[in-house]
Amino acid sequence: MGGLRKLAAPFVALGPSGVAIRDRLKHLTAEDEQVLRLVGDHLGTLASRDLRALCAVGLDHDAEGWAARKRAVTAVSSSRWAGSITKATHDQWALARRSQLAHIQQLEAGVRVLAHRLSLPVGEKGGKHAPGGYASRREWHAKSRRLPVLTDRLQALRADWQAGRVGVVRGGKRLLNTRHHLEAARLTEEQWRTRWQAERRFLKADGESGKRFGNETIRVTPDGEVSLKLPAPLAYLANAPHGRYVLTSRVRFAYRGEQWADRVHANRAVAYRIHEDPARGRWYLTASWTNPAVQSVPLAAVRAGGLVGVDTNADHLAAWRLDTHGNPLGAPRRFAYDLTGSAAHRDAQIRHALIRLLHWARRHHLALAVEDLDFTGETTREKHGRRKRFRRLVSGMPVARLRARLVSMAAELGIPVVAVDPAYTSRWGAQHWQQPLTTASRKTTRHDAAAVAIGRRALGHPVRRRTAPPPHDRSDRAGHRTAQAPPAIPGREGPRPRVPGPRTRSVPPGRGANAGDQDTQHRSGRPAEHQSWQQDTLPLSIQER
Repeated sequence: MGGLRKLAAPFVALGPSGVAIRDRLKHLTAEDEQVLRLVGDHLGTLASRDLRALCAVGLDHDAEGWAARKRAVTAVSSSRWAGSITKATHDQWALARRSQLAHIQQLEAGVRVLAHRLSLPVGEKGGKHAPGGYASRREWHAKSRRLPVLTDRLQALRADWQAGRVGVVRGGKRLLNTRHHLEAARLTEEQWRTRWQAERRFLKADGESGKRFGNETIRVTPDGEVSLKLPAPLAYLANAPHGRYVLTSRVRFAYRGEQWADRVHANRAVAYRIHEDPARGRWYLTASWTNPAVQSVPLAAVRAGGLVGVDTNADHLAAWRLDTHGNPLGAPRRFAYDLTGSAAHRDAQIRHALIRLLHWARRHHLALAVEDLDFTGETTREKHGRRKRFRRLVSGMPVARLRARLVSMAAELGIPVVAVDPAYTSRWGAQHWQQPLTTASRKTTRHDAAAVAIGRRALGHPVRRRTAPPPHDRSDRAGHRTAQAPPAIPGREGPRPRVPGPRTRSVPPGRGANAGDQDTQHRSGRPAEHQSWQQDTLPLSIQER
């Protein structure tokens, strides 16, 4: 047990901190689309300049610099547009810093594994916690050349991190690289440039509590009318008073529309974003707001009625219902999904699997127990070497997206989610539960057993079914099994409850009442009956002999 790491305590996952809903802007006129493109291109140019200014300052930025940049943007737009642009700039810079740190940590893990494997003899086998040496001299030589490359890259990233230099691309690095591979992407240069301009536009406004309908820059009335405040250089395009432009399209949020309407009527803050999808030729409006911090359900209350243990796999979710004492009930359930194809198809598959799981849990009024998985340290190619299939399997599991979607959808249905430490759940579940739960008509898989282990850990029980009793002592006595009946449980070693009627065909009704009495057992120092023992007289047939 010395090599096992300490397990983290289970906890109830917090619900989502924000909500985002979207609707299509239908029936836009050519003039509406032209105005949206002009405003988005103008504000996008200002956002690019502001981002360049912040990246040039780096770690030396402060409140005074922020105010100076906001004044510069306000002169060519408006105060509210300038506030949204500068805030988005800081968010994008902070995201780039977090991504840079994650890249540094991944490179450090790769360099550490490379140095370890190169220090081992060729062909040496690895253990459970550390990989072995390389299989051939050729592979060892290739990895020895890769090590200084990663080391130089790591040193350069560390220098950038300390200096505050980040690499940010407005519009996305992936779309930028697509410019050099238009044939593989099946795009013309004109189509790519249309997408590039659409991604670099800026049509996003933060909400303001207390203002009319929660947003003065992009305003949406309760009846669905959309209008936006035009920047100062484009004020001549206004078709409404106070330099505003009203779109001909009306929006109607089918999902969470009542929540949005309540916020709009109460003049609570709602942020809006207008963006174009050039591939489909459509415009969309996204509304978002933050939720107040909600007190989570206590863990003891979640455990009171049992729960459902869920094991996440590459192609399905394995679930098993457990009662309060950690005993599996019924049969295991599987909710399959297919992660091949486009991103939209994969996202829909995950969503449909989670919907079926949540509806099943809600019917039985049960909480969910999931693993707090994080595969960022497991996806490095240096750790698993030639196991490309395994690396592809681990990298393809959308644990972060699935966990975020599960918590968000469960909070909407009022289902608590308990997160547990994922250590050893598959191994111990298969060791202690796979064979006992396998019957002639049901074949329990390793994933089903892992779901039981996850559920038991969330309930606070050990994964193993029972613990071995203490060894026999000189008094010919063995202790109880602590995993099943703690000493504080009354009657843990008492007799079974009295069941009316015959227990077997040979015992008539009303007999066997003293089955739990220790005096009825034939032991040394224990009488077999409560009264004095005396042998009866012999039968007459025997006496005559």
